[in-house]
Amino acid sequence: MGRLGRKGSTVAPLCALGTLLSLLVPAQATRSPDCGGILTPSGLSYLAEVSRPYAEVVLRQDLMDLDLPLGSPKASSRDQISSVQVVDLSLSLVPEAGLRLGIEVDLGITPPDAAPRLARLSILADLHIDLSPDGDLQLITSYCRPTVEVQSAEEVGRSARGICLEVSKLLLLPNEQLMSLTAQFPITPRCQVQYLPLAAPVISEEGITMSLQTMFQVAGMAVPLPVSPVPFSMPELVSSSPSHLTLALSEHFYTSLFFALERAGAFNMTILSPLTTATMAQKITQVGSLYPEDLPVMLRAELRSSPRVELEEGRAALKLFLTIHVGAGSPEFQSFLSVSADVTAGLLLSVTDTRMMISAAAIKKPTLWLSPLQATLLEELFLGTVREEVPVWMNAVLSEGVHLPHISTFTYTDVSVMIHKDYVLLLCNLKLQARHGEQGAMA
Repeated sequence: MGRLGRKGSTVAPLCALGTLLSLLVPAQATRSPDCGGILTPSGLSYLAEVSRPYAEVVLRQDLMDLDLPLGSPKASSRDQISSVQVVDLSLSLVPEAGLRLGIEVDLGITPPDAAPRLARLSILADLHIDLSPDGDLQLITSYCRPTVEVQSAEEVGRSARGICLEVSKLLLLPNEQLMSLTAQFPITPRCQVQYLPLAAPVISEEGITMSLQTMFQVAGMAVPLPVSPVPFSMPELVSSSPSHLTLALSEHFYTSLFFALERAGAFNMTILSPLTTATMAQKITQVGSLYPEDLPVMLRAELRSSPRVELEEGRAALKLFLTIHVGAGSPEFQSFLSVSADVTAGLLLSVTDTRMMISAAAIKKPTLWLSPLQATLLEELFLGTVREEVPVWMNAVLSEGVHLPHISTFTYTDVSVMIHKDYVLLLCNLKLQARHGEQGAMA
């Protein structure tokens, strides 16, 4: 690796594009996507902007080591490159093909016995995404042409031809980091989420569109998710977005999330009721004979069927279908009553850093029933506790949020969350994270 190995953390932001595009790794799958994203032209422009200072550092390290021979091959005098300044770096879309990288560099050349002069180095390269024989995604250079404009220094142009080899080497670092983009992100200690690119990217004038498939694991085992009734595809944007990135999460994505949490036992709740066995005995006389001693009443809730998320315009709701066992005793819990409860909670969605934050809003009036007891009696005893404590439990489970598809290099800012029928749309900008307090360095 030579020189490349010495500047690993420096060149990474130059190749931030390659790292982002690793979200696009084609993968064989039997299920349809449940989320996706579009990297917009604005996002490419931002990547070019943050890459420019790093490109200058890398090129300075490479080019200032060159000796440029002038005249005949036997001449002993050599020019030195004394300064390197990247004046422009651009990334643009080539629909149905890939990306075009353009770099303009001013070089200060100092001959041994002459006045310094400037040269302009121009690099034009075409990039595309390919798969290695091992099935790994690679961002590679398919075409590269460097040109140099300088007075009476033909050998500079010959030396510049080696720069394309260096450009290709710079692409190795993000390719080595691809594994981090398909890492498992924790939701709870027992439940993890992973995003797998499902198909090759579609490159158009609107941006780079990708399809993703969500995978969940519980205790290290993949969760067989329910099949989506309707295949998901990225919604068409009404107009070009000024945001860097557009993410779309289907209704099935959220239902799968709560299905996985159910498998992890996250909604097996234990709730302390304000009731005691003595106060309950005033309503249900059999309780008094079961517990001569006055004990606190506990509610243990578990899902009797899988939760379901419903997305409508401007609102999101979660339906929980619970069986609540009412009992007392510690440490040995003894249940004396089981109540069915259907709960609908509103969901509030927001984004912090790269995590989707989900919290339960007010619960609509739960439906409680148990024959032969009357619904009014159940509501009197348990309705208030269920309405207050179930959201508290849910929010504790989801307090860390759910990681969105992302790379460690960037975080999301200026996020707009829009809930539509059947999907949630996120418009966000990218922000390069600082490392160890150094502004602009990779995290």
